[in-house]
Amino acid sequence: MSRRGRVTVGVLVGVFLLFTLLGWGIDAYTDYLWYNEVDFVNVFSGVLITRLVLFLAIGLAVALVIGANLYLAYRLRPLLRPHSAEQATLERYRMVIGPRLGTWITVLCVIIGFFAGLSAQGRWKDWLLFQNSQPFGVVDPQFKVDIGFYVFEYPLWRYLLGVAFTAVVLSVLGALAVHYIFGGVRLQGVGDRMTTAARAHLTTLVAVFVLLKAVAYVLDRRALLLEQHVSPGLYGAGYTDVNALLPAKEILAYISIVVAIAIIVFSNAGMRNLVWPGVSLALLAISAVAIGGIYPLAVQNFSVKPSLADKEAPYIQKSINATRAAFGITSTDIEPYTATNVVPPGSLSTDTSAENVRVIDPQLVSQAFTQSQQSRGFYDFGKKLDVDRYEVNGRTSDFVVGAREINDDKLTTQQRNWLNRHTVYTHGYGLVAAPANNVGCAGLPYFVSGFLGTSGQASACSSGTEEIKVDQPRIYYGEQSTEYAIVGQTDKARKVEFDRPQEDNKNAEELYTYDGKGGVPIGSFLRRLVFSIKLTESNFLLSDAVNDNSKLMYIRDPRSRVEKVAPFLTIDGDPYPAAVDGRIVWILDGYTTSASYPYSQKINLANETKDELTGQGQFALARDDVNYMRNSVKATVDAYDGTVKLYEFDDQDPVLKAWNKAFGGHLIIPKAETPTSLEDHFRYPQDLFKVQRNLLTKFHVTDPRAFFSGQDFWQVPNAPDAPSSNVKQPPYYLNVQLPKQTGTQFQLTAAVTPLNRENLAALVSASYVDNQPKLQVYELPDQTVIPGPIQVHRNMTANAAVLQQLTLLSRNGQSQVLYGNLVSLPVSDGILYVEPVYVKTGNQDNAAPLLQKVLMSYGDGGTYVVLADNLKAGLQALVNQGKQNGNTSGNGNTGNTGNTGTGNTGGTPPATLPTELAQAAAELDTAIQNVKTAQQSGDFAKYGEALAALDTAMTKFQNAQKAANSATPSVGPSASATPSAAASTPATPAPSASG
Repeated sequence: MSRRGRVTVGVLVGVFLLFTLLGWGIDAYTDYLWYNEVDFVNVFSGVLITRLVLFLAIGLAVALVIGANLYLAYRLRPLLRPHSAEQATLERYRMVIGPRLGTWITVLCVIIGFFAGLSAQGRWKDWLLFQNSQPFGVVDPQFKVDIGFYVFEYPLWRYLLGVAFTAVVLSVLGALAVHYIFGGVRLQGVGDRMTTAARAHLTTLVAVFVLLKAVAYVLDRRALLLEQHVSPGLYGAGYTDVNALLPAKEILAYISIVVAIAIIVFSNAGMRNLVWPGVSLALLAISAVAIGGIYPLAVQNFSVKPSLADKEAPYIQKSINATRAAFGITSTDIEPYTATNVVPPGSLSTDTSAENVRVIDPQLVSQAFTQSQQSRGFYDFGKKLDVDRYEVNGRTSDFVVGAREINDDKLTTQQRNWLNRHTVYTHGYGLVAAPANNVGCAGLPYFVSGFLGTSGQASACSSGTEEIKVDQPRIYYGEQSTEYAIVGQTDKARKVEFDRPQEDNKNAEELYTYDGKGGVPIGSFLRRLVFSIKLTESNFLLSDAVNDNSKLMYIRDPRSRVEKVAPFLTIDGDPYPAAVDGRIVWILDGYTTSASYPYSQKINLANETKDELTGQGQFALARDDVNYMRNSVKATVDAYDGTVKLYEFDDQDPVLKAWNKAFGGHLIIPKAETPTSLEDHFRYPQDLFKVQRNLLTKFHVTDPRAFFSGQDFWQVPNAPDAPSSNVKQPPYYLNVQLPKQTGTQFQLTAAVTPLNRENLAALVSASYVDNQPKLQVYELPDQTVIPGPIQVHRNMTANAAVLQQLTLLSRNGQSQVLYGNLVSLPVSDGILYVEPVYVKTGNQDNAAPLLQKVLMSYGDGGTYVVLADNLKAGLQALVNQGKQNGNTSGNGNTGNTGNTGTGNTGGTPPATLPTELAQAAAELDTAIQNVKTAQQSGDFAKYGEALAALDTAMTKFQNAQKAANSATPSVGPSASATPSAAASTPATPAPSASG
């Protein structure tokens, strides 16, 4: 290559390295600024230093081992080589390599060391756990070694062994190549094919490889406890492993040591040839096949398979015990629940738990929240809301809550310019809440907080007052905060951040200037230049909106912030906002996991936590295989200033203790220092519950022989309203008192069915008792045939009278009927089923599903069925049915159906409506059309008037309906079941009049 060519290549390489290093440097610097903002610099420095040390240590070690062997092979070259055509050909290569041998070796070793270092730096978690390992205080059932060895030490030893194998193999290949090029190894010519020095060098490397194999056999013995060997499909060492493979691995380890010694002795001190070393290696290979393969296979086929259940029983028991311990389900209380009562009891209508059943579905009411609690089109509440509990007026109830945020995708083209997007529309406003068991006007939630105005007006749609008060309602950090924001005094003359519309003037807007501690200051030219390069945005340098007082907020969504602060945690897929001490904070559950807990069943987090809600407002977990899981941390992110705090929740978890020690011992706030006001909002995490529930479908069986047969296994049912979709029914939060519980508890519950069957097998509940996790299973007797969620939904919707009303709700296909969460609740020795019914007008994506009815049944899911206007009316209707037909319950009578909440049962709907009711229904139809017209026009004043008229028409219709029912008590369903389209509750998305 010419000098100009070399210069050109050098310049190009230099430019490439410059931009690469510049990119790395900017990323590192901006990361440092971010960690400094959240006060977790020790995490940044700890991870960075550990990765650098591992990169240098492993890269340098591998490079030195390979380089030393290459140089040694060169030094051991023969000075005189016999003449041959082969050597004449190789002489050309020697002439090229010889003068610059050091350079060639250095370049090759640097390249190999670089990639070895890259591999090593990714093992920073293994190293930190190894360095800060903690005892579990529990030993494995086979070797009686503390579990901490497998969790903290084994992964790193296995990796280091792999690095050693790689270094030795590359050294053998490299040394062999050098010996061949410089004549130490010959394929042609007279005399020995290998010089004494070359033979000693290469055989020593082979002996080292065999010794490493001996170490691998020792680690393989421990690995048997982590692999899937126990029938049927369980993890750990089974009968064949313990009685055949473990001895075989030990024997092979000793044989490997003997073979390594034989290779050195026979090839150098003894016969000085490679025949006997080759024989030794062949014997090792034969031994590995015979002792490590054929013998265990023979034991498995001729000893174990003929009596598999008996042979594997002790090892199945070990796997059951280990799995239950690793996933925290050992202390699960399994209570028998007979569910013998199939007649609605008289106390059902006043039962506190029944009255607390959630009918507001967080998955379906998001659009209703958005349309009812916004006055600008860019506000949004996300795809799914959350459930939490609050004490209001001395009573603790569960509420559906959502944070009103700005959705960048809903900004108009004008609003999406850089200045507006990043300096004006910077934050959301307010925590909006509605009782989970109550409904307001026109099927909307009954809102009790988060109003945009300074004061609200009580109505059928809302309480009008802030019952859940927040002193700082602004949300700068939220789930929809995907863009960076530039805040602070961006304009010295006036405030520029959009805050909220004024209540007394819908066209006026209140502006705001951020004064919190969140964000990275970017007043200096250097920082503006750095972020201009990082974000490829010149406005950081050119725009007047960025000045000396500006601060940059980035990585603003709560889940990403916690994942960055605690990269060793797996974060639950459902963060939720809560009002704590006057501030809005996001609460997230953090899990510590491991994949090396002996005998524990290994599961895939993504598969086990996937259900109907995954991707619909709930994040999917990574596809990690784990066999140990603890909810060890409760993390919070302040919605105003972005402060991240990690609170210890499981103070007995050795993995969390190791991580806390790795970062100085002050990373995690001790459990005793958790504020009580925050603890009041802790809830059992969904992803952990789903993992535990799925495991309990099998591991509730603790007898190994019963487990082997699998006859008592359960399964998680599919979504009741879409059983063929193959998506699992999600669990649901309830604030109820279940059997054997001492009081009302906020808990996560789910139904399970027998394997490959649809009837109900058990109900699983998880809650916190005295701030400690508690799992309870209510198991139904095997001989009962109480229907499961899919059967109940099918039975209720197939009921003749209910089906007729559902058809009316769909308005002959013009509207879409949607079903909320189907709750299965054990009440009074029976099962109460509650499923809210929503109606969505047309096929518009922005149409809000509105709660129109509540579908309920008791007992067998088909005999007592009501379609009520609300929860209270439905409970009373079930009681009335029970009183009227209680003596004939159990005989398959299906005539007591179709009630709409008034207590009337049986019969067929009347063919005609009373005059007053027909007139009220017509007025209601007109009011619905007026609301739809006003909504489409976008005129909020006109819309408010139409909504008020709708409330009046609704009240008049309900009064006429009650009068008609009182006049005709013997007629079955109420007049709302008539063919009149107006008789169904309006299905039009209807934001409240307050905007």
